[in-house]
Amino acid sequence: MSIVRLEQVQREIGDFVILDHVDAAISAGDRIGIVGPNGAGKTTLLRLIAGIDEPDGGTVHRKRALTIAMLSQEAHVDAAFIGAPSLRQAVRSGAARLEEMELTMRRLEQEGHVTEPEYEQIQHEFEVKDGYSLDQRVEAALSGLGFERTDWDRPPVNLSGGEQTRAALARLLLSDPDLLMLDEPTNHLDLGAMEWLEEHLGRRHGSLIVASHDRAFLDATVTRVWELRDRRLTSFRGAYSAYSRQREERDVRAVEEAEDRAGEIAREKELIQQYRHQRKHAKMHEHEARLEALQPLEKRHSDARLRLPTAPLAGGTAARSYESVIRAESLVVGYRAPASATPGAATPAPATTPIARVPWLELRRGDRVGIVGPNGAGKTTLLRTIAGELRPLDGSLDLGKNVQLTYLAQLRDAPIPGATVLDALLAELPLTAAAARGHLARFLFRGDEVLKEVSKLSGGERSRLELALMFLLPANLLLLDEPTNHLDIPAREALEAFMDTTDATLLIVSHDRRLLEKSCDSLWVVDDGLAVPFEGGYRAWRAAVADGWTVKAAAEREASRLHGGRSRAPEPRRPAIAVADSRPKVAAKGPGSATSSAKSEKAPAVARLSKDLYRRRKAQIDEELVRLAERKQQLESALGDPSVHGNFVELRRVTGDLATVNEALAAAEEAWLELEEAAP
Repeated sequence: MSIVRLEQVQREIGDFVILDHVDAAISAGDRIGIVGPNGAGKTTLLRLIAGIDEPDGGTVHRKRALTIAMLSQEAHVDAAFIGAPSLRQAVRSGAARLEEMELTMRRLEQEGHVTEPEYEQIQHEFEVKDGYSLDQRVEAALSGLGFERTDWDRPPVNLSGGEQTRAALARLLLSDPDLLMLDEPTNHLDLGAMEWLEEHLGRRHGSLIVASHDRAFLDATVTRVWELRDRRLTSFRGAYSAYSRQREERDVRAVEEAEDRAGEIAREKELIQQYRHQRKHAKMHEHEARLEALQPLEKRHSDARLRLPTAPLAGGTAARSYESVIRAESLVVGYRAPASATPGAATPAPATTPIARVPWLELRRGDRVGIVGPNGAGKTTLLRTIAGELRPLDGSLDLGKNVQLTYLAQLRDAPIPGATVLDALLAELPLTAAAARGHLARFLFRGDEVLKEVSKLSGGERSRLELALMFLLPANLLLLDEPTNHLDIPAREALEAFMDTTDATLLIVSHDRRLLEKSCDSLWVVDDGLAVPFEGGYRAWRAAVADGWTVKAAAEREASRLHGGRSRAPEPRRPAIAVADSRPKVAAKGPGSATSSAKSEKAPAVARLSKDLYRRRKAQIDEELVRLAERKQQLESALGDPSVHGNFVELRRVTGDLATVNEALAAAEEAWLELEEAAP
């Protein structure tokens, strides 16, 4: 039985039609996901179902006494929520009916009416609705959605916008309506909160509608998909993955049908001309009627897709970086508070706020690494430190030679007032208007859309503009902080396709589990004030966590492996091995060195290393020497291949790689000699 039914529903804004003759029905227990490009009308449809807006045509029928609750993308919390004395109380108020019954039962108990039918009836309903576990459910929702216990007694008015949205979601879940509608519910959730929400929604018995671009979330929570496309609604059975397969098959059939239709139209036109010349008017009119019935299929406007360029707009290609792209050791990331200088007084040292400590991390050329962890753990802080926006508080952070990085920030700077999309691009790179417009068209800014003011762009448009700016200059290291934020599913798929083909090294902060699993081979996990590597993708990490893996235990195992289990103070900055411009500056010694032999007695003594440090550095260099020697042998073998000699492009690539390996090998050998002089 349907609890909501839409009949020929239309919705317009001015002259623009958003929904056109939409028919749909929601039954009790349905779990429906709504998908479609940004601007397709997903939020509009939810508001019509909820009764917040009325259709311009058609009818929305709702079951009598149906309870509906909706979470908007940016929750507009009411005065009662904001005015609650604590977060716990604000969330608990979502179960208003249970609180009312609780107060009534308490009053009847105080008046001694516990044996009367009224009390028994209320108590039975209270028990059926699981009222006795209300406080436990409130605490479970707060914990599951990422609130620490110290936050539970904070007034909601002191929370950030994202925290208020999460709290509004918790209150909504406590209300347990017949129909729960969520518009982009994962926007402010970290990975742990997403998994908790999926589990909670899986236990619900009521109906559910979710509008989301999070494909993994849709796969976990829905059993039907409504696709909004070209102002129409099409229903598909199954979760997102099943819908995606059906959509591809349907689109292939649509292309084939369009080609067949075009062929039939061409044949009918040819026959009409033939019968016209033969003056066979009856036959001509017959085929004219057939031609009129064969109208061309309407072109889908929403088929316009993001097309990421294969080369930077400025031209050229990024240099080939050294093997070690980023190396961090005993690194501490966080913030430095600006010191307030007093005239005539010594300038005090700036206060520091450590966020996360990095015992050891290394990113190698071609790696695709995702940075994961709860909100506030320090993922963005670590990425900003690597990008050079923040200075390390302590320890060593080295970028390899020839690294050309591009940083896509999550928190973007405020736009210049009045600057347009076209202005923003031309401010970064001097171009002709035609070249700039052509580049922006790849990111779906066409025609007058390039003249939109940046300050008035939607979240999705702003994300597309940031991507357009990222592809202006060549780069071999991409630092991406939540790159899929506000992007619709087609844009996310285009970004994933680019990541699959690029030669650049990738370091990505993301909550998009589908992107992490598809595009990242390994992870850096930031939690509990630590950042450690995890060898494996997202699913492997979640399986390891389920088996007891923790960041702290991983850090202790790494310390045991590197330092024999003993903790030590952070060392001075030490550059990465095989980075030619940052190797330790130790004078070379040897029988062939005249300077060495002449001034050997005046040369300062080389500082001796501890046994642990010497053993560790020697293992690193030995490993590097073996790897480089194997790579050199592979490249030299390739040079002897006739197919390589016959291909100029491939020959140039192989000889270039060999020159790079020889240079790195020489640097590693020099580092080995210098290390031997510092042996304990």
